[in-house]
Amino acid sequence: MDQPLVPVNNQLVPAPTGIFAGFATMPARSKMMLGVGIAGLAAVALALSLWGSQGDYKVLYANLSDKDGGAIIAQLSQLNIPYKHADGGAAILVPASMVYDARLKLASAGLPKGSVLGFELMDNARFGQTQFQERLTFQRGLEGELTRSITALSAVEAARVHLALPNQNGFFREQQKPSASVMLTLHAGRTLDRAQIAGIVHLVSSSVPELAPGAVSVLDQSGTLLTASPDGPANAGLDAQQLQYVAQVENGYSKRILDILEPVVGRDNLRAQVTAEIDFSQIESTSEEFAPNQGAGNNGKPVPAAVRSQQTNESSGGSGAQPSGVPGATTNQPPVPATAPLTGAAQPLQTAQNGAAGGTSSTRRDAVVNYEVDKTVRVTRNASGTVKRLNTAVVVNHRAATDAKGKTTYAPLSPEELEKLTTLVRETVGYDEKRGDSVKVINAPFKVEKIETPVIPLWKQPEVLDMLRGFAVPAALALVALLVMFGMVRPALKAAMTPPPPPPRLDAVVDDDESLPAPATPPALAAPKNDDRLAHARTLAKQNPAVVAAVVRNWVSGETS
Repeated sequence: MDQPLVPVNNQLVPAPTGIFAGFATMPARSKMMLGVGIAGLAAVALALSLWGSQGDYKVLYANLSDKDGGAIIAQLSQLNIPYKHADGGAAILVPASMVYDARLKLASAGLPKGSVLGFELMDNARFGQTQFQERLTFQRGLEGELTRSITALSAVEAARVHLALPNQNGFFREQQKPSASVMLTLHAGRTLDRAQIAGIVHLVSSSVPELAPGAVSVLDQSGTLLTASPDGPANAGLDAQQLQYVAQVENGYSKRILDILEPVVGRDNLRAQVTAEIDFSQIESTSEEFAPNQGAGNNGKPVPAAVRSQQTNESSGGSGAQPSGVPGATTNQPPVPATAPLTGAAQPLQTAQNGAAGGTSSTRRDAVVNYEVDKTVRVTRNASGTVKRLNTAVVVNHRAATDAKGKTTYAPLSPEELEKLTTLVRETVGYDEKRGDSVKVINAPFKVEKIETPVIPLWKQPEVLDMLRGFAVPAALALVALLVMFGMVRPALKAAMTPPPPPPRLDAVVDDDESLPAPATPPALAAPKNDDRLAHARTLAKQNPAVVAAVVRNWVSGETS
């Protein structure tokens, strides 16, 4: 089949085939629509690629002040680092691959500075400032450094330090001592024990010259004084550590009751509470005991006293005896020896007189014995945190019974069963009647409230909303791509792929007897009405076909008549 010819610049050239034939014969409007559609599809593809290449963002800094947040954002803009806000602006996010690089660059720029300023205030000293301004700047810097150190504790969320530094004068006796106050804001559910409070007091007192620990006051966010007042009693009330100990004791007893009764009555059929009175007073007593010098031992025999020292003095004297009396045998006998007790006052010895006239003699003996004194010194210190009294209350639910039809009924426990449960509770908590403990076990039906779970519509569920947010941008871009494709590109391509109409074929040639084969008759098209020129041309072609053929041949060859 011969390729059709089309007139181009008054010449017949082969007509283009394929899609290029459609492009050549497309009107300008269709070509513009095709170009805009292709550009729109390219834009949608670029947007999808950029949206998919955003990557994962991680937190750069969180819980920043407004001043530090603005400075960091300005620095990130200068460094051309993309960022996002989260948690209402409290956190700044950057791409995960640039977190550490951004932190190092911001650290080199001195960011974040923090809302509390320390000794860096001294770096910007102005020329000509007074001594008062210099002292005030130093005090502000010292307060800031102490605040930074205190907020480093895990339980402290924020802190404020106030220092009262009096002016020093030349009179030592009239100088006032400095003092300090610390205001703490603790994290929810956190407390400070006695050792941590003492550490804060020691930190502040050691940072200020001549600041005594007793002059440091520490308060929490509720206004409770955490340090003991020097004017009040040492143990005015229970501190946090003692309250925590009481709670631990009560929870321990409650857990014991639950562990022993739950296998009997069921897990959800029991409630127990224990109230403990704890004695935190510290009593120290000293006693001295003296044992007798002599007494019975373990075997009943007397125990001799321990002699520490013994002293004995003996003296004697007399005058010459004169012969007197009646001579006889009695005068010739020696005098009787004197006797005296070991202890006691000295007594005069008996004087023996012989029959001689006027002769006397005497002897004196003294003995002093010192015994060891048995002495016992006993120091007694009572333990702190002993249990003074326990009050235990236990509530047991009625017994549940399910019949064959599946109906559940509740029945109270018998007095014998309650007595057994009471005995178990008493043995568990260590019931002591002398101490004043009380244990009460009652049986009552539990009121079970039906908890209705709110039904959240599917389109209000957080997971569905997050999924919709994630697919919203790709779906919108895909919809735009479909609209561009089917509204602009597809009609243009369809018009380009439509083959051009074949050139008209002549069934007769001038001065040629051979007639051309008649082409396939195309379907008749409805002719426009009221077109006189078209009707006149048809009539002329029927009446004089040779002339019409010559005219058409001249048009094709480019000749003018």
